[in-house]
Amino acid sequence: MGSMNNRYFYQDKPVFGLDIGFSSLKVMQVDGNNKRKQFVSGYGVSRFNPDAIKDGIVVDPEAIAKVAHELFDKHLIGDITTRRAVVAIPTGRTFTRSITLPRLNTKELAEAVRLEAEQYIPVPIEDLYMDYATVRQSDTETDILAVAVPKKVVDSYMQLTKLLGIEPVAFETSISAACRLFVQAEQSDVPSILIDFGSVSSDITIYDKALIVTGTVPGGGDSFTNLIAQKLGVTKQEAHIIKTKYGLGVSKKQKEIQESLDPLLDQLAKEIRRMIRYYEERSTSDRRIGQVVTMGGGANMPGLSEHMTDMLRLPVRMCDPWQHLDFSGLQPPNTIEKSMYVTVAGLALLNPKEAFA
Repeated sequence: MGSMNNRYFYQDKPVFGLDIGFSSLKVMQVDGNNKRKQFVSGYGVSRFNPDAIKDGIVVDPEAIAKVAHELFDKHLIGDITTRRAVVAIPTGRTFTRSITLPRLNTKELAEAVRLEAEQYIPVPIEDLYMDYATVRQSDTETDILAVAVPKKVVDSYMQLTKLLGIEPVAFETSISAACRLFVQAEQSDVPSILIDFGSVSSDITIYDKALIVTGTVPGGGDSFTNLIAQKLGVTKQEAHIIKTKYGLGVSKKQKEIQESLDPLLDQLAKEIRRMIRYYEERSTSDRRIGQVVTMGGGANMPGLSEHMTDMLRLPVRMCDPWQHLDFSGLQPPNTIEKSMYVTVAGLALLNPKEAFA
């Protein structure tokens, strides 16, 4: 993520993905730009105290750097061969908006995006880094997806990468990275709702040949665990086992588990319906949302897809794009862990030629 007027393109050298989540740090390097032949040369995950990050800002970079160094030195599966990183910024800490503007030249377009951003972002424009991409263009109009991030957030990540001796060649929202992995999967040509279940929040986006609109709602995988623990009167560790083994599927506690999760899932469904209305009202074609695709750690909960299908009256399935990644003899993540690596794999798939600071 750079300023709109300063993009510095890099040579085609390897990059790796760096995803710093609520309490975990994940890395992955993927070699080969052929979508049918991409080799994972190294990956890994480590945990850190969530107090190291507050409101999206890394407040204790030394603590995360210590964990990262241990991961690189002792716990990687395979090897990371480059210091050039594509870094994820939490979608919930960004301001993303679709803007329709008259067709303008490059300079006029940049200024028009800036003026629009000043109208909808509740943060002074001088406190933000901004970027935008053209989604669609006609003879008279241009559809833009604009993204802005508080400088305090990005600068704190920059400080962390400096401690690690890493060169950040691009910053990207977590949901944008996840979309890159999704487009490699089958059925990605259908207008889709994508839901990335994080630990404490869930990112939602509409993808129709490009990222159209995004949003974030409270509640994720850890939230599911906490709600189950409260309802059943069990420890968080026991609730986690119940969530991963039974979830919303058939079990003796199915009704109680569903009751505990319904308020959170109802809020999620409400936001999805709002975004669908937004998309359909703005669409100039007869294309309609055809599916909901889930990803991230919380997506593995048994029965979740079926329950959401009933709620939304749309087919819901979990993203399974891993068929194009070859782990090259490395021990791959197990089925449950794979969903944790969706964002970092998407980051790692960024073509180095496209990277900019």
